[in-house]
Amino acid sequence: MSNELTPERLTGLELKEPTHIAAGIPALRYSLKHVSEYMHVGEGLETLAKLNQKGGFDCPGCAWPDPDGSRTPMAEYCENGVKAIAEEATKRRIGADFFAAHAVDELGQWTDYELGKSGRIAQPLHLRPGATHYTPITWAEAFDQLAGNLRSIDPDEAVFYTSGRTSNEAAFVYQLFARQYGTNNLPDCSNMCHESTSKALAEVLGLGKGSVTLEDIHNADLIICMGQNPGTNHPRMLTALEKMKENGGRMISVNPLPETGLMRFVNPQRPLKIATRGTTLSDLFLQVKVNEDQSLIRAWLKILYDREKRSPGTYFDQEFIRDHTSGYDELAEMLENTDLDACIANTGLTRDEIEETAGLIHGSERIIICYAMGLTQHENSVDTIKEVVNLLLVKGSIGKDGAGICPVRGHSNVQGDRTVGVWDKLKPELAEALRNYYNFEPPTEDGYDVVKTMEAMEAGKVKVFFAMGGNFVSATPDTERTARGLRKCDLTVHVSTKLNRSHLVHGREALILPCHGRTEIDLQAGGEQFVSCENSMGVVQMSKGILEAEDMNLMSEVAIVCELARLTLPESNVPWVEYRKDYDTVRDAIAACIPGFERYNEKVRQPAGFYLPNGPRNRRFETSTGKAQFSSTELTPNQLAEGEFLMTTVRSHDQYNTTIYGLHDRYRGIHNERRVVMMHADDIAALGAVSGTVVDVTSEYGDEKRRARKFQLVPYSIPRGCVAMYFPEANVLVPSGVTARGSNCPISKSVRVRFEVI
Repeated sequence: MSNELTPERLTGLELKEPTHIAAGIPALRYSLKHVSEYMHVGEGLETLAKLNQKGGFDCPGCAWPDPDGSRTPMAEYCENGVKAIAEEATKRRIGADFFAAHAVDELGQWTDYELGKSGRIAQPLHLRPGATHYTPITWAEAFDQLAGNLRSIDPDEAVFYTSGRTSNEAAFVYQLFARQYGTNNLPDCSNMCHESTSKALAEVLGLGKGSVTLEDIHNADLIICMGQNPGTNHPRMLTALEKMKENGGRMISVNPLPETGLMRFVNPQRPLKIATRGTTLSDLFLQVKVNEDQSLIRAWLKILYDREKRSPGTYFDQEFIRDHTSGYDELAEMLENTDLDACIANTGLTRDEIEETAGLIHGSERIIICYAMGLTQHENSVDTIKEVVNLLLVKGSIGKDGAGICPVRGHSNVQGDRTVGVWDKLKPELAEALRNYYNFEPPTEDGYDVVKTMEAMEAGKVKVFFAMGGNFVSATPDTERTARGLRKCDLTVHVSTKLNRSHLVHGREALILPCHGRTEIDLQAGGEQFVSCENSMGVVQMSKGILEAEDMNLMSEVAIVCELARLTLPESNVPWVEYRKDYDTVRDAIAACIPGFERYNEKVRQPAGFYLPNGPRNRRFETSTGKAQFSSTELTPNQLAEGEFLMTTVRSHDQYNTTIYGLHDRYRGIHNERRVVMMHADDIAALGAVSGTVVDVTSEYGDEKRRARKFQLVPYSIPRGCVAMYFPEANVLVPSGVTARGSNCPISKSVRVRFEVI
């Protein structure tokens, strides 16, 4: 099938010399350009002064933590954070006139970049059955329409999706409403990114989160960065890596692409550094083949194990293994039978490279392994993450200063949403808490995750799809299947700040409910409110906007949920009106229902917020054995047929998640085009093609063949047999029927594809 959702327009590819140093003066220049383009400069600079500051507002971009303590650096933000703020606080507005001038079908021919640049949605909008244009609707009419639809169907015919930018307060009342309504259909963006992390770490460490603090990053002897591109996806991480390097630490980077942000960094907050070539971050870079990280870690373990046998206690921390782990004998048996040569061959690396990095691991007492979706979105992702834990456990590098596991989360509160209950599976302890606190019986049957939602929609089992933020159709795999499902719904509803493609791929009827952004003042009947978020390292901090929402008829996410719940559930004993009026009452409820949030209203008002409990950080492992568990998993190297390549999806430097800020990926030297395939030059030649050749890309899983049309080949430093493409454009190729074992996470980072030269 063809990808009818993304315009198949080529916009004029330009290849330039990549930028080899992350951040620095270019980042400052691009940041100021975005501020001046979308905001009044004075207001923009005032807004940035409050970004990620104590008492200010949390960046709606990544979840990297702010420095601990009562103060943060004057400019605790990055280039992409500035882009996110500039687009959220833009003075551009789209309302009745805009939608009267542009039909839905016409807007469907715009690129994601063009849609995002159109401006803030200024009023509630309604697409009536059979209509060609969105038209204004009052809030009261929108709520009556939505509540009426929900009351008329079985609760399991409704789905409540959550984006990672939703605050703790909004997420809690959202899941509470869904469960009192009668369903656990609560898919969220975690299902598509770090679900493999949650599954693996919960099994082997007893908590589906990382174990490190920001200070641990600073004090590590060795950091291994795997499957991530911090220079684009979480640039503030680079300042922490810089500090680690200055403290004498080392870094190994493992990635199929030599990303600029892994190599060298100029800190724009340090003027003397700007005048230099900055800080070299990676001591060693391993250009591993796509999805062969498990083989690499197994090779490291095999090398260290063989040496440990010859010199017991020298290479492994036997005291830690004895006191804090289980399953070591099984691990040892697995390593005894491991074929090191086969592991090395799988990776595409040389024995010397792997031996050298194994030596660095041996010589380090405090090791942190950081990773992101380059490890989580494969069929074997759960096993790969368990392999990461194996390496840390044999070195005793869990639960001590400067050591641990660090899954780097993407969206700013994706971890917090899960913590306060947004999940398609209701934990027994939360079910009991909701039952006792609110005196109702929550549903116990598992709901739909993202992939199951897609399946249920396509089968006609979903009547109402409600999205709290996000861009569902662009973020999901198997784009055409998602679109088919959404179009079968009676009503699709999106709580949004800006226009995106999901508003244009709609059910029989559709609503757009415009909400406040993080930058904006939230004034309710009880006075000015704030919300809170949890970062990647388990710190909960307040977020309070400073801008007036001028010329827009908006509601907050909390207010939208509470008003909808009040009207849908007229017999509810939940104080929805009070929750909307005063968010302190929501936080009191969270404190009563979610462990770790005791005295929430008091602790969140502390300048640095507060840490949530973290057992592994303190060598407490709530597993089936009460100890950290070694895993013995089967290696599953990638087997490609003749003519096949393994495709991984990536972001450009001018995007965040599905939001496209521009068309210039300057760190890779790719400009003015997103429909590209990054491929080894020898593979391009073997196809009988050259740089710029236009191809169709296909993937075939089961009996369905997917096609992405009109992409241009770009020679790039990537292992042979592997290619990289930008998402969301490449998501049409990602199957939804093949997912990560154990987590049902899409396999967006390892899709078998073929090419047809046009």
